[in-house]
Amino acid sequence: MQVTSMHFKARAGQKLADLRLQENLKKLSTKWVAGRAQAILELDDFEAARNDAVARRNRALAELDVWLERFEQEATRRGAVVLYAETPEEASQLVVEIARRHGVRKVTKSKSMVSEEMALNRALEAAGIQPVETDLGEYILQINDNEPPSHIVAPVVHKSKDEVSDLFARVHGRPRLTDIPAMTREAREFLRPHFLSSDMGVSGGNFLIAETGSVALFTNEGNEGMCTIVPPVHVAVTGIEKVLPTLDDLAAIARLLPRSATGQSISNYFSILTGTRAAGEADGPEHMYFVLVDGGRSALLGGEFQDMLRCIRCGACMNHCPVYQKIGGHAYGWVYPGPMGSVLTPSYVGLEKALDLPQASTLCGECHVVCPMKIPLPDLLRKLREKQLDRGLRPWGERLAMAAWSFAASRRSIGRWCGWLGACRLAGGRTREGALRWWAAGPRSGTCPFRAARPSRSSGRAVARTVGASGAGAGGRGSAGSGSGRPGAQTTSRSPPPVAPGALKRPILSASMSMKLGSPSASCAISRPTAAACCTPWPENPQASIHPSAPGRRPSTGLWSGVFS
Repeated sequence: MQVTSMHFKARAGQKLADLRLQENLKKLSTKWVAGRAQAILELDDFEAARNDAVARRNRALAELDVWLERFEQEATRRGAVVLYAETPEEASQLVVEIARRHGVRKVTKSKSMVSEEMALNRALEAAGIQPVETDLGEYILQINDNEPPSHIVAPVVHKSKDEVSDLFARVHGRPRLTDIPAMTREAREFLRPHFLSSDMGVSGGNFLIAETGSVALFTNEGNEGMCTIVPPVHVAVTGIEKVLPTLDDLAAIARLLPRSATGQSISNYFSILTGTRAAGEADGPEHMYFVLVDGGRSALLGGEFQDMLRCIRCGACMNHCPVYQKIGGHAYGWVYPGPMGSVLTPSYVGLEKALDLPQASTLCGECHVVCPMKIPLPDLLRKLREKQLDRGLRPWGERLAMAAWSFAASRRSIGRWCGWLGACRLAGGRTREGALRWWAAGPRSGTCPFRAARPSRSSGRAVARTVGASGAGAGGRGSAGSGSGRPGAQTTSRSPPPVAPGALKRPILSASMSMKLGSPSASCAISRPTAAACCTPWPENPQASIHPSAPGRRPSTGLWSGVFS
């Protein structure tokens, strides 16, 4: 599949302006997100099941070469042939050579994202072999001028029922249908002759089982059975990272895959295929091949991106991603969209070919939370961003801004002035005059915009201010009130001074933020939530609010930490 990830920004803008696409993508949050949330409740301990599955995948990856060798031995013992391909292009050529060896004219395919990496349909057509997609979603895309999929589980999630109805009427030459069961029946009527006349079937592989030499497949349509046991030749293509040591490992992960993908307790069809047809068996292929693709996967082993190899292709990360929910999958420009694609695409095809994908995330962390394999996708995206800066792949303006920020953040005096300017902006209003009024006082003048207190929001109760506290309570820097750090300090209460009407253009932060910046022992509640700096420390009162417009919110320390010290 051709890589077009370098056009992400332009495509994302087009998708945001596509009103029909925006409507079609709503099904992600209304169906699959809610379905997953309900399905995981069926497990007695979802977190324990997830931790167990992660440990099993890690053990397999830690000795990947050992388990691949074991798989090859067992598969060969049962009549299959195992082939390895370093690149997707080599894998396509291997499949074409197998087809030519057996005189294949028609190939029926079950859905496989690895075959999309390989651009297998294009290679087969170039060799004069007819490929037929039999997954309903992939079939719809194929008859629509070989449109690429936009989701790894539901390839046509971007299309509406009316769009598919119009497509069927145009391609099939039949009256337009709008009833979904009737439309699926029409598709089956067109696919059935292809199933019966196929010379070779191609499938993917959700997992490979080393102890039996088997391939496991999860589907919801049953077409994979017609592709794998009816034709005389079956070829399974998958990545080298999909191997599992035992059937017990498969059972552990099978509890998570359908629940995370589509919100189902179990997929409609689950198959474990082992070897060729034995004597006396009624079905099964006469010849079976495994084509195991590297395609950049081995380069991730032992490195900082190895966690990505745990991915089981459930699609939960993209279902929950706010970016994917708005632009769909085509904007990402390659096989894998969403957060997983923003890591896999640069890793497999090169960071220089996917410059915008590491930035295509809000880093909200939702993908990490829902991932059944606990892949730290936000951390991996940050690492890719760091690599871009290190290699000079970001625009010069962005690199200059980052360098300026790094320079300022690493120098305490500059950081103090930057923090003061931000505080002045908050307290002095959005006008330039208000900000300059506070700026003129300077951070060492002893006058802080936070010194002015506001009236109590409800009861007019007194606001306690710490006069002295132990040095240990302020992280070793003494108290904000006295700086003496003596034990047995006393605490007094007083009402805040009144604020003249119109003195402030917007509400300021809480009076508990008061401090004395001129003192070397000064501290701030927003940077160190301790008793010496705030009357209600966060650990004891995590619902404390620092802004009158946001009651009940816990303040973030990320921007301010270390600025006032």
